[in-house]
Amino acid sequence: MEKERIAFVGTGVMGASIVKHLLTNGHEVTVYTRTREKATPLVALGAKWASSPAEAFAGKDIAFTMVGYPSDVEEVYFGENGLFQSAKAGSVVIDMTTSEPTLAKKIYAHGKSLGVTALDAPVSGGDIGAQNGTLSIMVGGDVETFNKVSPVLQHFGTNIVYQGEAGAGQHAKMCNQIVIASGMIGICESLAYGLKAGLDLTTVLQSISSGAAGSWALSNLAPRMVVEDYAPGFYIKHIVKDIKIALDESKRMGITLPGLALAYEMYDKLIEAGYGEEGTQALIKYYK
Repeated sequence: MEKERIAFVGTGVMGASIVKHLLTNGHEVTVYTRTREKATPLVALGAKWASSPAEAFAGKDIAFTMVGYPSDVEEVYFGENGLFQSAKAGSVVIDMTTSEPTLAKKIYAHGKSLGVTALDAPVSGGDIGAQNGTLSIMVGGDVETFNKVSPVLQHFGTNIVYQGEAGAGQHAKMCNQIVIASGMIGICESLAYGLKAGLDLTTVLQSISSGAAGSWALSNLAPRMVVEDYAPGFYIKHIVKDIKIALDESKRMGITLPGLALAYEMYDKLIEAGYGEEGTQALIKYYK
């Protein structure tokens, strides 16, 4: 396939692995992240460094963004040194941040006014999925643009699904986060019960992970809970952000999600206790 000139903004836990896949597949990648040291290993692998999103995107074909919060997305796209300051007509911007559907629509509309097409393409699969190139990618925007960039997405994703118009990718990601946040409660309560019953939790997981209760989180995060490994594949502070977006959207649509509201309350208490920088599996601390 044709090698693209790519800008990548945000080289955190997942972004760095995605950049490695792009470099391995021969694409020219220029990176920007607020903490330059985080990009040092990528530069050593062949990535170029830029001092701003605008500089990173100048003359490029595609820009990927993967930052923390909707406010960060706003700054990356619309700020004084944002992507839209240097975007050329015919280029594509792809936001993989889990963000607000309304913001995805705003980016799409503004990009269209500049001759730039935008996709919202949040991902699921955590640090492991990013490392293995097996992410699930939920895409909103024009189907023609989706088809155009799909070969690039395939470098780091294996379940790449077009969801619909701009914002649809973010709505699909909210569906994903609702399952994760509420499901994590069940995993924690299962382990708490097994521990109190005097069972060997590793043996318990051997049985239930491959049965009807099986899930990605049960297979990948529950074993980390057992050994008290709380390193973040996905931060607690970010799942709280996502839950808040989903609750706000559900309120706007006139539906009530009591399970998600409970998950928000529990995770928020962990943030108050100082655990916001730990992985979502640290919800087990709520029970300890």
